[in-house]
Amino acid sequence: MRVTAWMALACLGLTATGADAQDPPPEHAATPVTIPLWPNGAPGKDARPPAPEIGRDYWVRNIRQPTVLAYPAKKEHNTGAAVVIFPGGGHKLLVWTNEGTKVATALNRMGVSAFVLKYRLANEPGAPYSVEGDAADDARRAVRWVRTHAADYGIDPARIGVMGFSAGGELVSLIADNPEPAGRPVTDRIDRQSARPDFQILVFPGPRGIPAKAVADAPPAFIVAGSRDPCCATPSVALYEQLRAAGVSAELHMFADSGHAFNLDESNRISILHWPDRLNDWLADGGWLEPHRTKSTAPVPGTDR
Repeated sequence: MRVTAWMALACLGLTATGADAQDPPPEHAATPVTIPLWPNGAPGKDARPPAPEIGRDYWVRNIRQPTVLAYPAKKEHNTGAAVVIFPGGGHKLLVWTNEGTKVATALNRMGVSAFVLKYRLANEPGAPYSVEGDAADDARRAVRWVRTHAADYGIDPARIGVMGFSAGGELVSLIADNPEPAGRPVTDRIDRQSARPDFQILVFPGPRGIPAKAVADAPPAFIVAGSRDPCCATPSVALYEQLRAAGVSAELHMFADSGHAFNLDESNRISILHWPDRLNDWLADGGWLEPHRTKSTAPVPGTDR
């Protein structure tokens, strides 16, 4: 049986060793680069005293200052496409390796640049954040940041997608299929960029943001879930039906006899082992893996304003 390169990484599962807490580097660079999204501090109110992030094995939590970890595609294989990844974890933690950094390295092998987002977690005890507010703001800011700095990475700013697992899938739907809240302040040139992704990938997405409220303007979607997922099978089908009815290009895969977070199981089901191949096919069919000439959006040296 052939096991995909992606699943060879992702199927390490929840029994990861302490070494897996390290971020795997892209194949062409020694260390991924961590980029703060809000250099002057994240918006919103957080009166708690400062505290460091907490990471164990495969997860991280206590995110106070959102960042993206950049995994640029190798120059000679760069398609010009990019994906911002939102790991899952119930908004209590982030499944940082198996739904974040390992997915980024797999996308790099497709010639796609990847950016893994650490977003604020609304369901941590004592956290003052909300999913629809703070976490979604972080997701939009990450897309805006990548679009602003597209030329730095050889990315076409019109070919930037988002990918989310479970709780991260909720963020995908909130920013791709729903309207942005009115009254957003514009503080720098990043804020002037569009936060709407050009394509969306939802992996067993949770129910927030579904039914969608701006589905007519939604980008093409790839949706995958398990048919026996108690939380996320229904929203996956519901979003697909909304997109289909609105004439939005969408592809849905519901895997039989599979539950939630099947990417973390050492499954013997051939369909589960090969679901990333279906994503690769969809990206190829949509033209996202075809090399494109990038547009010039070079930043002003030394500033994001």
